Amino acid sequence: MSFALAEISPPLRLVPEEPVSAEDFWRISAANPQLRMELAANGELIVMTPTTGRSGPRNAQIIRQLGNWAEEDGRGTLLESNTGCALPDGSILCPDAAWVSFDRWTPPTSEEDDLPLPCPEFVIELRSKSDRLKPLRDKMQVWLANGCELAWLIDPTRKAVEIYRPSQQPEIQEGQSAVYGEGPVAGFVLKLGRIWG
Repeated sequence: MSFALAEISPPLRLVPEEPVSAEDFWRISAANPQLRMELAANGELIVMTPTTGRSGPRNAQIIRQLGNWAEEDGRGTLLESNTGCALPDGSILCPDAAWVSFDRWTPPTSEEDDLPLPCPEFVIELRSKSDRLKPLRDKMQVWLANGCELAWLIDPTRKAVEIYRPSQQPEIQEGQSAVYGEGPVAGFVLKLGRIWG
C-alpha cells in the first residue's frame, strides 16, 4: 500500500491509492504501535503528533478529573487518548478524553469480544501548540455528526473552551475557571486552573 501526503503540517494526513478500510487500519495500527493514528471517513490515515511537556500534563489533568467523576457517577466509563472509536461514517477517531455510557457500550467479557468502541456521548479535545484550529473544529463536527451529544474543545493558548452541541452553533467561553457538564455528563465540572497554568 502506498501513500501520498495530503499535508505536512500536523496532523500528518496520508492519502492512499485506495481508501484504507477499518480492517486495514487496525492491522496497520497493530504493526506500528509507536504511532498514534486515526482513520478519516474518506480512508485517509491521520498520524497524530506525540504529546509534549505541556500537553501531556494538561491532558492528564482532564483525564483524571473526568475519570474521578465517571467512577463516582457510575453510569459509564472514561475513555483516554489512545482509545479508537469506530464511528458510523467509517472513521476511527481517538478523543483526548471521553465518556461513554454503559447503555451505549457494554465492556467486553473476554479478549475475543474486545471490539472498537462506539461514538461516545461526551468528548473532550485539547488543542496543543502544534494543532491548527480549523482541523480541530472540523473534528468536533465529525464527533457530533456521528452521535456525540456534547463536545468540548479546550484551547489553553486562548484560555477558551468551545462547547459543541448537535444542531447548534458552538458556544465559546473564555477565561473561565471551570466548565460545567450538561446532558449526558450533567454534574461533571472540569476545573481549568492547572490546564490554563
